[in-house]
Amino acid sequence: MANESQGVDAKTYEDLQRRYHELAELAGSLAHEIKNPLSVIHMNVDLLSEELAECQFPGLRRSMAKVDMIRHQCERMETLLRDFLRYARMRDLEMTPGDLNEQINTVLKLYQAQATKSGVEIVRYLDPNLPSIMLHSDSLQAALINLVKNALEAMPEGGQLVVRTHATASGVALDLIDTGCGMDENTAMNMFEPFYSTKTGGSGLGLPTARKIIEAHGGRIRVQSELDRGTKFVLEFPMPVRLR
Repeated sequence: MANESQGVDAKTYEDLQRRYHELAELAGSLAHEIKNPLSVIHMNVDLLSEELAECQFPGLRRSMAKVDMIRHQCERMETLLRDFLRYARMRDLEMTPGDLNEQINTVLKLYQAQATKSGVEIVRYLDPNLPSIMLHSDSLQAALINLVKNALEAMPEGGQLVVRTHATASGVALDLIDTGCGMDENTAMNMFEPFYSTKTGGSGLGLPTARKIIEAHGGRIRVQSELDRGTKFVLEFPMPVRLR
């Protein structure tokens, strides 16, 4: 009876997995169908704005303001669709051996100018003897970009971002520790839920997508945060058996 029950559970799980993938494909297709006419709307709004700029008539300023509002909403929708497609269509990634230090250094270089401008000191403690892991460079960097960007946005008046890599008993870990505004308990509990966002105009898909990417690498992400004290993200990745 136990084996039969396990067989039913396995079948139910497979059915759920199949339905999930079908729904993800359907949602992705729908997003693509929305994206195409939205691009046309955005393009024509830009053209309309150029034509209005060449005209002089009463109410021009109000008309331009309305056109700008439409353009802004188009840009919001395009960002939302792009983030959603990235989230919904996360497939199995083709992994190759790589250096986690190299990945995070590449991302930090992208944000060094912004950090300097905001008065944020980036402190690196990167283990030079860090073992290699299996990774997909583009997607992992996308996840790291989201986390570093969030950390800098949490410190608009300056602060410190500590970036540390180290070996663990089962693989490697990356710590991202900022001295920013921190999060309350409700935000920390819901931050990885799709479409949950505390930012005006945010899609709420950045952190959920980052988690999916890390989990696709066989890893996990944990967070500790305290209001007005800062936030710590811990990313843990397994070491491939063949590289041990």
